[in-house]
Amino acid sequence: MARPRQFDEKTVLAAVRDQFWTAGYAATSLEDLLRVTGLGKGSLYAAFGDKRRLYLRVLGDYVEATHGALRAVLADAPRAVDGLRRYLTAPAADPTGAGALRGCFLANSASEMAAADADVLAASRGAFEERAGILAEAVARAQREGDFSADADPLHAARAIVAAQQGIVFMGRTGIDVAELRAVAETLADQVLSATPARQP
Repeated sequence: MARPRQFDEKTVLAAVRDQFWTAGYAATSLEDLLRVTGLGKGSLYAAFGDKRRLYLRVLGDYVEATHGALRAVLADAPRAVDGLRRYLTAPAADPTGAGALRGCFLANSASEMAAADADVLAASRGAFEERAGILAEAVARAQREGDFSADADPLHAARAIVAAQQGIVFMGRTGIDVAELRAVAETLADQVLSATPARQP
C-alpha cells in the first residue's frame, strides 16, 4: 500500500514557485528545490515529476490564481473602468518597489523560456489570451457604463491594456524608482482609459 504524503502540497508548490520566480528556471538547481521544499529527491520527483514538469505545474497554478484574483477585482469595482485602472497600475502598487523589481512570474517565464520551450510558449500565449478575454468583458461593461469608447473592439482594447501593463512590469524590473514608476503607470492609465464619449447617431 502506498505511503501517504508527509507534506502539505500547497506549501511545497508555493515554495517552488517562489524559487523559480526569484531565480528563474535556468538558475534554479535540483538542490535549490530540495532546499526550499525540505523534500528528498525521490519524494519530490514521485509527487511532481522532474524540474520542467514542476515548473509548468507552478506556472499553471500561478495563472489560475492570478486570473481568479483579477476576475474578483473587476467584479468588485464600482465601475469597470476603476477595475481596469487598478489592473494597469498594479505593478507600481507596492510602495517598497520590491514587487515591481520582482516582476510578474508569467511575464518572467515568457521572457526566459518561451523562445526555447514550446510548452512554456503555449502556456504563456494561452494565459495572456485568457487575461485579455477577462479584461475584454470589463471593457464591454465600461462601454455600457459610458466610460469607454463605444467604437472600440473590446478584445483589441483589452490586448492593448495587457500590453500597456506589461510595459510597466518591464520598467519595474529595471529598478526604476517606485514613485516614478507609479507616475508612469497613472499617466498611461489616463491615456489608455480616457473616457471617450460614444458617437451620436
